[in-house]
Amino acid sequence: MDPEQDAMMLIASLMAVSARTAPKGKGVDTIVTRIIFGDEMERVADVMIEIGNRTGLSPFPRDAQNLRDSTVCVLIGCKGTEDLGLNCGGCGFLSCKDMREKIATDPVNSLFNGPNCVIRMADLGIALGSAAKTAQMHNADNRILFTAGVAALSLNMLPGCTCAYGIPLSATGKNIFFDRRLIP
Repeated sequence: MDPEQDAMMLIASLMAVSARTAPKGKGVDTIVTRIIFGDEMERVADVMIEIGNRTGLSPFPRDAQNLRDSTVCVLIGCKGTEDLGLNCGGCGFLSCKDMREKIATDPVNSLFNGPNCVIRMADLGIALGSAAKTAQMHNADNRILFTAGVAALSLNMLPGCTCAYGIPLSATGKNIFFDRRLIP
């Protein structure tokens, strides 16, 4: 590795720490992080293209190219079915028990698995923001990609997670995430 690649790996590690220490609902951590690079990033990019072809969603192949052009990617997921027992209704059900029963009897087969506890999803958003802030503070170009998270989940890279995102990192003369164009 060269010094810039070494720095990207260090920044990725600091981002994982930022995600881990971000505030969580009731202080209970359901965040899972993983750092991928090299062949693992290629596998994720390949699956992103497959998902794009299958669904017709053009952000998947565009983002796959961004992933391939990056040095490292931090995956951040959440165990969104682990509710807090608050019965807030944010998930669309009257109680946490109703949500758990729905998951057990009629799981959703979509890009993300759900239903998910809305507070756990807020925890995930806070963890993502904290990680992206850490990357920015260290001048690493980055972009939060739901597409990379979907692909990582389909590869079971974040066991137990129902929702995930990827944050690839790059250090080049021009931000590779700035002029992104959809691939026809």
